[in-house]
Amino acid sequence: MRFIIIGAGGIGSYYGTRLQQAGHEVLMVARGEHLARMQSDGLQVHHPEFVFHAPVTACCQQELMENYSAQDADLIILTLKASQTASVLHDLHDWLASTNTPLLSLQNGVDNEIQIAECVGRERTVGGLAVRIGGHIVQPGVVEATGPAQIIMGAWPRTDLNPALQQRLEVFASAFNAAGIPTRLTARIQHELWLKLLINNGVNPLSALTGLDTRTLTSHPVYGDTVYRLMQEAAAAAQADGEHLSQQEVDSMYQLICQFDAIKTSMLVDKEKDRPLETAAISGAVLRRCRQLGIPAPLTAMVDALLTTFPK
Repeated sequence: MRFIIIGAGGIGSYYGTRLQQAGHEVLMVARGEHLARMQSDGLQVHHPEFVFHAPVTACCQQELMENYSAQDADLIILTLKASQTASVLHDLHDWLASTNTPLLSLQNGVDNEIQIAECVGRERTVGGLAVRIGGHIVQPGVVEATGPAQIIMGAWPRTDLNPALQQRLEVFASAFNAAGIPTRLTARIQHELWLKLLINNGVNPLSALTGLDTRTLTSHPVYGDTVYRLMQEAAAAAQADGEHLSQQEVDSMYQLICQFDAIKTSMLVDKEKDRPLETAAISGAVLRRCRQLGIPAPLTAMVDALLTTFPK
């Protein structure tokens, strides 16, 4: 099969090399020194259960539009930072309009699929989650990844509104699983996206503020309780999207993050590398919906304010 991965950083590079090693054609779209090193020296990916060092096909976004057609891909995968989604979709609008190729989002937050659907239509919009994976560029052309690196995906916002697309996804899920990427389809991807946002809102902003990994946060008597209450605020916000997250689901997600390996969150890595933080996609998404519902989210508001006021 043929895949185009747009935003091939830590997460995208890991999944892309898994697919390439399984025999699929993969085009990785990246930028800067990481792209230059991939083009000159190939790509290295180090994972406890997977090692890759080989040439890859990689280009920048402008080269993508000039030299490739969206019809060249069976599936386009977005692994961009959520803050880049709107601008990239705007730039690629005409390029994407030339085909009916579906777009899979493997990004943080619950707003990416909304933007994708506005660009290419709901019939091509696949919601997805990269679950229990840590993936970071440690130097240009070199990625370190950890965790089971699972994928959950489904026709957005749920299968009964897009059954034809869900049927197409069975082929991709089979290919992912055969490539060593544990993947399952869900009939309620929007609900799953909110379950992940519970975890992201619980640990990402707090880890960026404290400099602590997920295991240290959740095992701390004060920070651990704060993580749980941040997750409760995210669950309340989900009502704005018509999703009811039960107390049992909150507890289950909290137990899940407590059992994680000690993962350095993407927001903490971004802060350490002086890159823009995904606050708008995580805590910002919760706050916008809580304002819409007229309900308070004091802890989320506090960590968001701290990160936006003191980003360094």
